[in-house]
Amino acid sequence: MSNTTYVVEGMTCGSCAGKVTDRVEQIPGVTDVDVDIATGGVTLTTDAPVSDETVKQAIEEIGYKVAAA
Repeated sequence: MSNTTYVVEGMTCGSCAGKVTDRVEQIPGVTDVDVDIATGGVTLTTDAPVSDETVKQAIEEIGYKVAAA
């Protein structure tokens, strides 16, 4: 298992966090999602390799932006 954190811009409330969580949970290999609205941090726990591009695309499809690392 590994953890990766992304910074998501535009997440301002619990509803936003729920949308992001629901979307990234659908990515194969993602086993857990932890969202911190205050920092915009989204930490994924995975049990298989998941590319950054896959995560970025999934989040951007629902209207948010992943900040550059």
